[in-house]
Amino acid sequence: MRPRRCRATWRFVGNFPSFGGFGLHAGEVWRQHSSGMAYTPERAYELVAAAHGRGRLAHALLVSGANGCGKQHLAARLIRLVNGGGGGGGFDLFGEPVVETVPPLEELEDAWVRVIRPRMKSRQIGVDIIRDLEHTLHLAAPEGTYKIGVILEADRMNDQAANAFLKTLEEPPGRTLLLLLTANPQRLLPTILSRCLNIPLLGGRSLLAEGGDELVAALNNAALRGFGTPVAALHLKAAFTGILARHRESADSAAAAAEKEEIAAYRDTTDGAWLKERKAFHEASAQAEYLDARNRMFDVLLAWMADLLRLRTKAGGLDFPESAGDLAKIAGRENEERLLRRMEALESLRRTLETNAFEPLALEVGFLKAFG
Repeated sequence: MRPRRCRATWRFVGNFPSFGGFGLHAGEVWRQHSSGMAYTPERAYELVAAAHGRGRLAHALLVSGANGCGKQHLAARLIRLVNGGGGGGGFDLFGEPVVETVPPLEELEDAWVRVIRPRMKSRQIGVDIIRDLEHTLHLAAPEGTYKIGVILEADRMNDQAANAFLKTLEEPPGRTLLLLLTANPQRLLPTILSRCLNIPLLGGRSLLAEGGDELVAALNNAALRGFGTPVAALHLKAAFTGILARHRESADSAAAAAEKEEIAAYRDTTDGAWLKERKAFHEASAQAEYLDARNRMFDVLLAWMADLLRLRTKAGGLDFPESAGDLAKIAGRENEERLLRRMEALESLRRTLETNAFEPLALEVGFLKAFG
């Protein structure tokens, strides 16, 4: 049977052993978690609003899509919808369309709306903040008020946090709305995915943006020169780290410039302790930008490898259709099981890098496993 393209999560079922924690089995069918249809943010809002109007609003929504597709804006609109102040639309007395003004998520936070995001340099969401959210959701809210938890980059929950959050999903308190926002839904636990209504959004940043095109070109070049060899793997690792080095340099330069401006503006009006705090803030911001760039490059690697699998199984729906000619030559030599093992090696490398592992060594070992 042919695998089908899925915008949410991929899974294989069959008679082969599973690989790691993904439950991936080579041999038969990709099954998608939801219908696979993606929506514009406006259409997604209309559908959720209609369900709310009928009293059939799901307690947990997974809003997925590429960075820049409007996930946070949609979440803000949904908060205003269920707790008053939403709507807009229609026409005023003069026949002009009424434009809804939606504040950013940060401005909507209050006693009953919690917005959670990754913290610290590791960019992880820990169990303590999830338990704190759980405590808030179990409090008694005023009549007609929803208790809302918004989790930005929900795929950044560590294992403890994800398992703690799962308990809330299984037994949600009354009048609770949970909004999980992520560009990487495939990294969430299958048990979390199965308990959320998935709303994939169209648009956002292309995989080829900000160095993605350069990485795809390097992948295609390695494919032509001998995919599956240590030499090709190390060439790819060099291209990958070169792109990331430029991202780090850009992030560090921007942080240094911002710090310099603050020193010039506030050196004579504040104490040194505050400036030291700002220095730490800018360093952490630069590190977060670098980690975001690294994560996006891993998305490119996995999408490229998934295209190999689609070509191998004649599935269609390629992320990089212009590379199909180069990829077809590899797809004819690789089998499904080996490609899945390569994808698992990439995901394993990404998880390793989220620890305190030494990045250069981890990348070298990981690329040899995935591409060697």
